Amino acid sequence: MYHKSVAIWLWLGVAMIFIQIVLGGVTRLTGSGLSITKWDIVTGAIPPLSSEDWNREFGLYKETPQYQKINEGMSLSEFKFIYFWEFIHRLWARSIGIVFLIPFVFFVLKNKLDGELYKNLGIAVLLGAVVAAFGWIMVASGLVDRPWVNAYKLTIHLNLALILYAWLLWIAIGRSITIHKSPKLKRWLNLLTCFIIVQLIFGGLMSGMKAGLYYPTWPDMHGEYFPKVLIDSNLWTKVSILEYERGLVPAMVQFVHRFCAYLIFMLSVIVFWKSTENETPLHIRRPVRMLLLLVFLQVCLGVITIINCTGKIPLFYGVAHQAMAILLLSNLIYLQKKIHR
Repeated sequence: MYHKSVAIWLWLGVAMIFIQIVLGGVTRLTGSGLSITKWDIVTGAIPPLSSEDWNREFGLYKETPQYQKINEGMSLSEFKFIYFWEFIHRLWARSIGIVFLIPFVFFVLKNKLDGELYKNLGIAVLLGAVVAAFGWIMVASGLVDRPWVNAYKLTIHLNLALILYAWLLWIAIGRSITIHKSPKLKRWLNLLTCFIIVQLIFGGLMSGMKAGLYYPTWPDMHGEYFPKVLIDSNLWTKVSILEYERGLVPAMVQFVHRFCAYLIFMLSVIVFWKSTENETPLHIRRPVRMLLLLVFLQVCLGVITIINCTGKIPLFYGVAHQAMAILLLSNLIYLQKKIHR
């Protein structure tokens, strides 16, 4: 068991990263990510305080491709709205750093961290730095030529954040929990985990490419269950993959995302069925039931989000879909910690 203060600190970190990922989704869907064109770690924590400051920030934004190609004519009040979300997203990231690093140093000095925990938290610190650095790399990709961030870099940034979240949650759950040995259940759970990892990657691509806008229908994709564009060999070129706005890659991404969702649902049913065997204790059956419920709700949210992608991604459903994915990941990590071969 961890010291009580250490445990509270770890769970606070998990909660803050959860909120940060959700804020990232809001920032993306409101088109706010490119509103702040500089990365000032210290001075960037202070928002514009005067009309002169606001006009200067707005002037910098007017030099970006996003303003020139999409938002030309935007008012200052509209700019303040998107600036607010990006500022909150960055400010929360700074807050995570402060909340994590200061207690970390304190606990080290007070010798409240054992060797393994110290090493694991060191990895978490490095992951956090990588996530932050890649966040700026992602933003920078939308400040030259493109009026939006590169979808591939956004996917990397998002999934790095999910890895950090998963790693810290794994640490927070701790070692002293009741485990259940079930090789069969563990094999199915591992298979489900693999597909969920793939799904999270394609979820990032869906968000980055706004792929939902290309086929806002369900269960078909504009009258097709397998888009014919995917079997046109002439379209599978390096240029089409890099310049994904042409439509080939979003079609592939959405098709895989849908198909993977169906597989995940079927696998979660199998995991649930395996957990009903007599030797499976109640403390395993309950989180498995929750897993099945979360997968079902996530599939429903995905469908609702897709069919409402008329002209733009629906903010509420899109953010809820992302938040539900994090809850599903959390449940999966808990089960992986509980069930052994």
